[in-house]
Amino acid sequence: MSRVLVVLTSLALAGPALAKDAIGLSVSTLNNPFFVTLRDGAKAAAAKAGVDLVVLDAQDKVDKQVADIEDLVQRKVKVVLVNPTDAAAVVPAIERANAAKIPVITVDRAASGGKVAYHIASDNVAGGKLAADFLCKLLGGKGNVVELEGIPGSSAARDRGKGFNDELKARCKGVTVVARQTANFDRGQGLSVMENVLQAQRAIDAVFAHNDEMALGAVQAIQASGRPIKVVGFDATDDAVKAVNACKMAATVAQQPAEMGRLAVEKAAALLKGTAPAKTEFIPVALKLVSNASCK
Repeated sequence: MSRVLVVLTSLALAGPALAKDAIGLSVSTLNNPFFVTLRDGAKAAAAKAGVDLVVLDAQDKVDKQVADIEDLVQRKVKVVLVNPTDAAAVVPAIERANAAKIPVITVDRAASGGKVAYHIASDNVAGGKLAADFLCKLLGGKGNVVELEGIPGSSAARDRGKGFNDELKARCKGVTVVARQTANFDRGQGLSVMENVLQAQRAIDAVFAHNDEMALGAVQAIQASGRPIKVVGFDATDDAVKAVNACKMAATVAQQPAEMGRLAVEKAAALLKGTAPAKTEFIPVALKLVSNASCK
């Protein structure tokens, strides 16, 4: 069982006047199906709790996310939920929410400063270890691996990379990371970066991508090359699970984005009722590897 971290963040809302119990949710990007599922889980929980949820899409732009949160603070939302695009860059916006006495909850990705009531996220270090252990066994303890990294500065990229690399060094020294490049959690960049890596590296046995979007992009490049390279992703999005079932991907680490969204709103609703946690609270959420034993 992995641990999930929940954090309460204040949101600012642009536009018309807010309802009395409005909660803001600032999402890093809705161009990724993982975060669409997270948003949907939050919306369902808000409807059940009878609170208004305002969702803002930062479009993976740090300055837009900061501006969105600041605007929500000015409009006096009651709680801000934040899925940070950048762990450090979001801190000033969180501190403005703190100054306005608006609780903040971070979701999926942590912030590197500011005061939060809850942080809800999968244990990304543990997920990276799962991927490393799987690839080690899959490759028989020996081989060359490419690592496609997520957005620099995001806690998810940092922690998934740490778990993966620490586990290889500790338990699978015969597997070597021969190339490590960022593709910013994006499928298109995963494709283009992997194309370049394939040209530069003649001996590649497997790829670990910090999310499924990059993994699926890498799969496209690998299929076009005709080379037999195994790919492991992270998130277990619908497209990735289909790729695993079709033996196009070797595995993906499964998170629970809808559960994260639900928990964030439920914690926010509790804060609206006057519940005040004394410190950041961590909430357990299952994490597992999705693979297909029938694939060769």
